[in-house]
Amino acid sequence: MGRILWFIIVALIVFWLLGLIFKIGGGLIHIILVVAGIIFILQLITGRRAA
Repeated sequence: MGRILWFIIVALIVFWLLGLIFKIGGGLIHIILVVAGIIFILQLITGRRAA
């Protein structure tokens, strides 16, 4: 499950950068990036910790 989240986060960042460069997607890409950031932070906080 963690690998899927990391893939989604990386893909969304790439799409966000493409949206900034080519001026496409508008606010939707930014909203999705914020959601990806929240998922990333939750994954860091609640993820497994090494003993």
